[in-house]
This record gives sequence, C-alpha cells and structure tokens, in this order.
Amino acid sequence: MVQKLKLEELNRIDIETFKKVEKIPLIIILDNIRSMHNVGATFRTADAFLIEKIIICGITPQPPHREIHKAALGATESVDWTYESDINKAIDELKSKNYRIIGIEQTTNSQMITDFSIEKSEKYALILGNEVDGISDEALPNIDCFIEIPQLGTKHSLNVSICGGIVMWEFAKALK
Repeated sequence: MVQKLKLEELNRIDIETFKKVEKIPLIIILDNIRSMHNVGATFRTADAFLIEKIIICGITPQPPHREIHKAALGATESVDWTYESDINKAIDELKSKNYRIIGIEQTTNSQMITDFSIEKSEKYALILGNEVDGISDEALPNIDCFIEIPQLGTKHSLNVSICGGIVMWEFAKALK
C-alpha cells in the first residue's frame, strides 16, 4: 500500500544548514512584480532548488508581509534577498561579478528554453517581469539574452511564479 510521507520523513535541512550549504550559481531578479503571492511562491521555489539569492526591484513587495509569508511558508527566512529600486543598477552589479543576465520574456530575439544551452561554468541571473507588462523596457538593452517557455495553448503567457518555477528547475538541473 502506498502512503504519503510525513514531514519528518522528508529529511529536509533546517534554515541554519540551508544558509551554509553550497547554492546553485543562480540569482532571481523580480522586476516590478505586483502580487505578494507570486513573490512568496518564488521564494518557496528558490528554497526548494537552493537558489543563491533573490533581488527584489521596483514596486515588488518585500518581506516581511503576511501575504508573502502565506505562499513562502518561511522561505523568506532561508533564501537570501536584497532590494534594489533600480533594476539596471542590479544588472550592472551582477555583470561586474560575471553573471550572465537572462530575461525570461517573449521578444523578437528570444529563444526557447529547450534550445538554450546552460553552461555549468557560468553564473546566471534570471529576470522575471511584471505580471502584465513583463520586464521593464529600460532594462531590455542591458540583458544578455532572452528565453521563453514553449506554450501550446491559447494563452500568451504563464503566471510569473509558475514560469519562475519552470526556469529555476531547468537551471537547477543543469547547474547542480
């Protein structure tokens, strides 16, 4: 008979151990995300895949907040994060540390994630944009390349936290 595992049977690490364990060389930039639930969900996914850090930009809500905590379930305590009001300042700092800046956006130059080669020797920063407007126009010229997730249905986009989960998983698999 199949039984679900109890939480204590999952053998998850505690926050103190999480802080010390080697992270995947991947940073997530949240660019003007409106929904606190999307912010919380992104933190929770970043925790699941040992993401290095989240950078919150623009109007994106910051922890601590009850609505963020509802979706994050404590991941705002485990995942390192900072706030930078100007996304281009965040991008410039990451570029100075040799991060490759990847916009998750449908553009005239984007390629499908299935065709994108993730190199273990590189460090990456993925930008997730606003739920309606996408990545800020002023950031577009500073982004190294753009990837998108293939979609087969009638909708033109995915929820930003779902999109983030898919790309974080793809990068985590390749970089681990």
